[in-house]
Amino acid sequence: MIFWLTGQPGSGKTTLAKKLIKSLTSRDKELKIINIDGDDLRFINKNKDYSKEGRIKNISTAISIVRFLATKKFICVISIVAPYRFLRDELKEEFNFLEVYLHTNEVRGREEYFATDYEKPVDSRSLTLDTGKLNKEECISEILNVYRKMATLA
Repeated sequence: MIFWLTGQPGSGKTTLAKKLIKSLTSRDKELKIINIDGDDLRFINKNKDYSKEGRIKNISTAISIVRFLATKKFICVISIVAPYRFLRDELKEEFNFLEVYLHTNEVRGREEYFATDYEKPVDSRSLTLDTGKLNKEECISEILNVYRKMATLA
């Protein structure tokens, strides 16, 4: 299973990824879960390039890592801006996949890293959450509800 939390910087991706992992592991301690976070990848790759090319490089690295780990039966929680729909869509046909688009109108101090060319999800398999209106627990509940529905359909 792949959970891809996407949205502009400061929308709650990393916070909700950690909370989602905690929630999933509290139900089943044996799950193999990993978080692939955009900031962590930038640190590892020393990629401070926020141009389109720099973002594509970071996202492509995440996709390669996730593709490998998902085939090893890891649940992957990706928390990365990923403004380009074609990259987010790359894994959708290969794996059980839930795209979660996070957004807010609140100013949270990361606006200088916004992707002006961000492409919002248009896929019916995507979940959209306003993290300025929903609290963390409500967001996780929404994500888990969709996940459970997906599991019953699989």
